[in-house]
Amino acid sequence: MPFRSILFDAPEKYTQTTSGEAPSFFRDLNIDQVFAWITAGREEYNLQPFFSMPLNDVHTIEYRHEVLQDLEKHEVYLIIESFADSMKTMRQHLDQSEKLRYEYQKSSWFLDAVGIYCEAVNLLSHQLASLNITSHGLLAFREYLGNYVNSTSFTSLLAETKKLKQDLSRIAYSFHIEGNRVTVSKYKGEPDYSAEVEKTFQKFKQGAVEDHRASFRETIDVNSVEERILHQVARLYPEIFLSLRDYYGRNPDYNDATIRDFDREVQFYVSYLRFIENLKLVGLRFCYPHVSALSKEVYAYETFDIALANKLVSERSNVVCNDFYLKGPERILVVSGPNQGGKTTFARTFGQLHYLAKLGYPVPGREAELFLCDRLFTHFEKEEHIENLRGKLQDELVRIHETLLQATNKSILIVNESFASTTLKDAHFLGREVLQLVIQRDMLCVYVTFIDELSTLSEKTVSMVSTIVPENPSLRTFKVVRKPADGRAYAIAIAEKYGLTYATLKRRIVR
Repeated sequence: MPFRSILFDAPEKYTQTTSGEAPSFFRDLNIDQVFAWITAGREEYNLQPFFSMPLNDVHTIEYRHEVLQDLEKHEVYLIIESFADSMKTMRQHLDQSEKLRYEYQKSSWFLDAVGIYCEAVNLLSHQLASLNITSHGLLAFREYLGNYVNSTSFTSLLAETKKLKQDLSRIAYSFHIEGNRVTVSKYKGEPDYSAEVEKTFQKFKQGAVEDHRASFRETIDVNSVEERILHQVARLYPEIFLSLRDYYGRNPDYNDATIRDFDREVQFYVSYLRFIENLKLVGLRFCYPHVSALSKEVYAYETFDIALANKLVSERSNVVCNDFYLKGPERILVVSGPNQGGKTTFARTFGQLHYLAKLGYPVPGREAELFLCDRLFTHFEKEEHIENLRGKLQDELVRIHETLLQATNKSILIVNESFASTTLKDAHFLGREVLQLVIQRDMLCVYVTFIDELSTLSEKTVSMVSTIVPENPSLRTFKVVRKPADGRAYAIAIAEKYGLTYATLKRRIVR
């Protein structure tokens, strides 16, 4: 297959355009923060649309895994980054060319841009040819690049660019200023009087002296006098400047579309690798998950919330890792435990893992096997909006109803502490009804709740509990472990809400 994209093995499967709006679950999972950090400083590549194009087949995910594993090789990474720097410089020259008004100056900046492009592409082709790369994507691109740099169109462009730059570099002229009159002529070997004067007075120089030389203004655009001088130089060397003008008009599409797309698309990989490198440096682990579109037996070991981890690492705080697994008929993780114990973080982690896997990225953890879902849904608490004329509970019911209408047996649902605005009895009833629908559809789900009874609803439900320090129940470990709910989660939450915890009561008695 000829090379077409470093992101897609079959680009025609992913021709859909995105509206530019990120899915609503990005914010619930804090994954929008991750993508913002990844793209910081790389805004010119417009990577955001790629984050809203999750993959739906295992083969393309494996295609990306291969490319990433090649790019993790230090020498490959450095070559790609060097190429990206050169292409960035090229674009800067093009932008400057478009801003200038004088045609010869515009053409000169354009010529420099093409020269940078030719050199960068040629160098990349030779460097890739010498590297041990194994991914289908980079091997196909290397072959494409090799054919391109040996093509007649490129070799002609390269030769013409070199010749024109050499011709321009050989131009030498002198000008004579007398009053308001400037005379421009070809340089004929006249002596450089400034050098002679400096040499004569060198013997009188004693230490640092004040510099009385006039300085030129720091600007790229030429003024009217400089423009007239350059115009006279062009008249002295008409063939070279005619070639420059012709070159500018004949090569507007010099930048090969496939190479231009590669330059942008490969940033999807290297930006993520650079981001996770900071997390790896503190000992956090990432792995390439085994992704299945059939098996719903999922697991991840030593995993973590990537958004929270990035914040904690920047603050030099510890990151707590967790494990989970679902096997056999198990489909739903019912997570309970005290407030601020890591339940929501765990739920976000589950969602982040599956979405990052759908992008073909390495995921947080030592080892992972994940399900290739068709869609990912989240149901987190929202602020009450007066304009919809619904109460908080009604709004929750409407939203969860809409979600369940869209979800299929291949979807994943993350529910975080829903129906907290109603009574325990009603929350129990509503939670049970939602989970029954999830069970009927055989969906994967994480359900964060204070209602322990929901964890024993079916053979498909598994209880996980955020733990505390046994010697001091007020301290959280932020570890979420697979064990039966102990029946105290809701009681602890109520006690905290009304200031009736052991620690609070003890402080009151001491006073």
